[in-house]
Formats: sequence, structure tokens, C-alpha cells
Amino acid sequence: MKFIVNSSVLLKELQKLNGIISTSNTLPILDNFLFEIEDGKIRMIASDLETTMISEISTESASNGKITIPSKILIDTLKTFSNQPLTFLIDTETKGIEISSENGNYKLAGQDANEFPKIPELSSSSSITLGSSILSNAINKTLFASGNDELRPVMSGVFCELSEEHITFVATDAHKLVKHTRKNINSNSNSSFILPKKPLSLIKNNIDSESDIAIDFNETNVKFSLENTTLICRLIDGKYPNYDAVIPKENPHKLVINKQELLNSIKRVSIYASKTTHQIKLKVAGSQLQITSEDLDFANKAEERLTCSYEGEDIEIGFNSRFVIDMLNNIGSEQICLEMSAPNRAGIILPLDGQDENEDTLMLVMPVMLN
Repeated sequence: MKFIVNSSVLLKELQKLNGIISTSNTLPILDNFLFEIEDGKIRMIASDLETTMISEISTESASNGKITIPSKILIDTLKTFSNQPLTFLIDTETKGIEISSENGNYKLAGQDANEFPKIPELSSSSSITLGSSILSNAINKTLFASGNDELRPVMSGVFCELSEEHITFVATDAHKLVKHTRKNINSNSNSSFILPKKPLSLIKNNIDSESDIAIDFNETNVKFSLENTTLICRLIDGKYPNYDAVIPKENPHKLVINKQELLNSIKRVSIYASKTTHQIKLKVAGSQLQITSEDLDFANKAEERLTCSYEGEDIEIGFNSRFVIDMLNNIGSEQICLEMSAPNRAGIILPLDGQDENEDTLMLVMPVMLN
């Protein structure tokens, strides 16, 4: 079997797929890419058993066939080539692979393609189509808030809830929560599923155009179809917590401030906070916001004052600065509103601009008890 392919095109596609390949694969064959050559096309496939990614490019080939090629040595080799055609010659009996470039020949050993795991088929699936910018925005706004606790796998992903009126994405790690809703997208039926973190990161990194993305899903798997890339992943099994129950509905204390000013101030003040709690204190009185932090172990202390627009009674509330910084970095607006009800109740951060009229984003952060 023989095929000819452009080195730069091949490298670009394989680097997308390489994000799937785990450093601790249980099956040695998963350290390889599966190449399927058929009718002038190469389908390249990578899998870690949970997630499978498929990419397709054109090739010059008179024969059809398939082979698995070790991923690391192939990518390391391709990185060193200038843009040029490469000829792959595969011995189907011995699984030997020879790559010929303008300057030389390289030989490596492949493995039998039949040992590679089968691509999951989605039977009786539902589907929805999203604009790539809409999906990318939803992933950016929510993914950072998902948890890492292996004991609570449902919270390690992003919960996706479809209804006839809108689509909602939710992520939480029990300390922070983000709810992002798009109103102008609807589904034929009400359904929900939990998307794992790894495939969402891969999709976010591979969305590069204003195209539509088809999403097919059933009880166990979801498939994302981009232009020449398909990603199939297993859904997280379990019931997502009732996130609406933790969002306080009555928040009489409302603070409006420039996001960047607040973010820069919290970054500076948090340097002086305790390295275990990362606690900062916000004290609002009139139109003045005072941000303080203290690390008693090292006698470190910082204080800053900012002018803000505020309605409500004076309040003092403590937050973990890392969570607030994460939220402000991902909220995507210049002016924000911080809504509070009491020092022991969650604070809510809302964007006041930079949003599409059909989208709503709510970020919630749990308070830290002030000592």
C-alpha cells in the first residue's frame, strides 16, 4: 500500500488528534494513530477508549487499506520537515512503514489496524446544530468552573440542558458555579447530558471558523461534527445536582464596577493573602469598595480602595480570591454587577455588557467565613 501526502497538512491534523492520546494508555495500540486510506482520502483516528477523534484529508493513492502508526515518532518526524510531499510505503504483511522525503528515508514498525478499538456508533440519537462561536463561547464561560474531584465525577464535566426554548450549560465544583443560557437555540424535546472536560477542551482548541457544528447524542455518547473533524465521547453517567437550588434569588445589595479595575486590584491584594485560604475581604460602604487581605503567619497585609456604584446596606463579605479571579477572567464584559444578600450567602457576578441579546451568564461564588 502506498500513499502521498503533504507534510504540513498531515502534521496540522495529527496535532489536533494528539490531544486525545493519553500518556498512560492501558492498551499499547492506543499510542498509535489509525490510518484508513480509501478513495483518495485518509481518515486518521486517535482514541483513549473514552474519546475518539477522527480527521480527514486528501491523498494521492491507488490502493486502499489501513495501518496504525506510532504517534510520537511520526509527529516528531513531521515537525522537522519543511512543507513538502511525503510518500508512505506500507508492507501489509510485516506492518513495516517506510516514509520517503526529499532528503531521505525513514523506517518504523506499525501494528495491525484490526487491533484498534472500533469507533462507537450512535444509535437512536437526537441532534442539534450550534454555531461554532456559540459553542466556543459557552465552553469558555463554563469549563473553568467544573470540578476535579474523582469522588464526584458528575461535577467534573459541563451539564448541558436542552429545552424547546433554550439551551443551558452549567459547571460547578461546589465552590463556584457558572450558568450560561442561549435563548435563540432550541431542541425538539427536553433532554440533558454531562459532557466530560477533555473532549470539550479539544473542541474549543479546534474551532477555528464560523461554521456550524452538528451535535448528535444518545444515552451514552455524544458526537460533534466539525468541518473535517469528528469527535465522539462517552458521556458522564449520573444525575447532576440541582444547581438552581443554590442560586440565591433575593440579592438586595448590588455593586457595579469596572471589571478590569476590580480584577487588577484583587490580583495585587491576593498576593498578601494566606496561602492556604487565599481569602480576601470586600467591605462596601456608600460608593467605596475596600478590598483587604492578611496573612498572619508572615505579617503580610494589603488594602486597596476603589470607587463603585452601590445600592444596599453596608456589607462585609469574604471570598477565595482565586475563584473570583477565575470568574472575572472568563466573564467577557467590561462592567460587572456583584449581587449579595448576606455575608454567609453566595455572591453572584453578572456581566453588564459584551453579551449577545440572546445569552445570559450568571456566575456564583461561595463566601469564605471571615475570621
